[in-house]
Amino acid sequence: MSVKNTFGSIKGWSSVGALCALGLLAGPPAGAAGSGPGFDDPDNWPQYHRSHNAWRFSPLTQIDKRNVGRLRVAWVHQPGVITHGLQATPIVVDGVLYSIAADNNVFALDAATGRILWRYTPKLDPIVKEVFYGSASRGVTVGRGKVFIGTLDGRFVALDQKTGKQLWSTQLSDLKNEYGALFSSPPQLAGDILFGGTTGGDQPTIGKIFAVRADTGERAWTFEVPRDDPKSWPGNSRKKGGGSAWLPGTYDPGSDTIYIGTSNAAPDFNREDRLGDNLYTATLLALDPRTGKVKWHRQEVPNDTWDFDAAYEALLVPDGRGGTSLVHLNKNGFVYVMNPADGAIRNVWQYTENMNWAKGVDPKTGLPIDPVHPETGKQKLHCPNLLGARSWNHGAYNPNTKLWYSHGMEVCNTVTSARQGEVPGIGMLSLGLSEITLVNPPGKKADGWLGAFDPLTGKQAWKVRFELPPLSSALATAGGLVFTGDMRGQLYAFDADNGKELWRFNAGSGVRGGPISYAVNGKQYIVIPTGLGSHAPGFLTGAFPQIRDLPGGAALIAFTVD
Repeated sequence: MSVKNTFGSIKGWSSVGALCALGLLAGPPAGAAGSGPGFDDPDNWPQYHRSHNAWRFSPLTQIDKRNVGRLRVAWVHQPGVITHGLQATPIVVDGVLYSIAADNNVFALDAATGRILWRYTPKLDPIVKEVFYGSASRGVTVGRGKVFIGTLDGRFVALDQKTGKQLWSTQLSDLKNEYGALFSSPPQLAGDILFGGTTGGDQPTIGKIFAVRADTGERAWTFEVPRDDPKSWPGNSRKKGGGSAWLPGTYDPGSDTIYIGTSNAAPDFNREDRLGDNLYTATLLALDPRTGKVKWHRQEVPNDTWDFDAAYEALLVPDGRGGTSLVHLNKNGFVYVMNPADGAIRNVWQYTENMNWAKGVDPKTGLPIDPVHPETGKQKLHCPNLLGARSWNHGAYNPNTKLWYSHGMEVCNTVTSARQGEVPGIGMLSLGLSEITLVNPPGKKADGWLGAFDPLTGKQAWKVRFELPPLSSALATAGGLVFTGDMRGQLYAFDADNGKELWRFNAGSGVRGGPISYAVNGKQYIVIPTGLGSHAPGFLTGAFPQIRDLPGGAALIAFTVD
């Protein structure tokens, strides 16, 4: 079956020395916690995850457990369009906040006041009104004097960082002939290379990762995710195999390596025409940034038939022995701990509470044990659901507590697999099913949570339950706090050590974006993007019908203490 963009109906949106003296830093400079971009100036939030290791951790301490209850609103920015809410993680460099709203509208704001410094509104190809994954974007990238975006009509665009003037634009994806494969996430920098992947995992096309020269927009290389191998992709299945890399990758300057994960194969729930391992779908890739060649790969779900992407963030965390481990959550409900040099498995641990798609994952090989695939014409219950044990909202790691804070959802789905016919238009998906409904786990009530874990072993420190699965990313700070938001619009600060709620604020609309922290003129701020959006809430209405009544919105809210 081909699925059109009609899931859900939610009101207002479519169916997601001196620093220490000022009390801003805990102990030594932030460089003590790591190296590379993102650690140089603790006042900034200079890239998507703040640092190349994907920690989403701020070393600032002015806002801490003692005073977080006194947080007040410093300013509010409303971009003016609420379609799909706000899903971005803002960037802050030298007192200027850069963010993106619906339809690729980019803003530069005074990070202390919220005053608009410049705005960029692109002229988009009208074809974007026809695509499935339209309107929303997850952020911008700042560097080399430029602000970079990936557009809804398939381009990388560079803007002047000071003025917002467009410097170059490079067309990379052909939406008309590639079923609306577009950029919903910001491309990332690897030196002078700008790289990123498109949507397309659920569409009958070849998912791609693109790279251009950051200074000029000149094409550098293109990586096709479905591998050209008849054993992996029999017949013509590769040409409709999906496999996009739709979330931002990371670049580790120490090893000169791009880490980027790929999506499921298409059609999602029917494998009759693709009975192979379907490389490189559902795979974490380590790429050479200059050539795009594979250094190593770890396919976490061979022949994926559950929509279990491997597109989520790749954390680099201390392994306790003076080295580093790579930690990667898959939608399938398992966390893979690897050697970042070669992808060798060090451990695999179960993240979700409800899992029946396989008997488990072998902690030595990383391969599924006795997976249970959908069967054509038969309804089956699979846990976790197609949105994953966690949606794409990112976790955060605190090097002081050595804990990883991440959300989860305990939701299953019933699926009836079906042969996929021709997909009639670019606004449709290639799911390979006749029915899908999100439901409660057997004998339980569906819900969500925020948990704190040892990322290497999975040992749980604490867990907070939510009636509705949170779709916000997490923020950890050296002040001993974890910030997040829920689908109802409640914003929270929790004690990083024990999960005790220390602060709450009603924002009016749910959270889908990424909270950040930064400082301007000696004052620390917390900024949380609010406004519920993305397709995930629409899918979730099967298990949570009350989501239909939640209001939309779009506002950046900045908080500080006096």
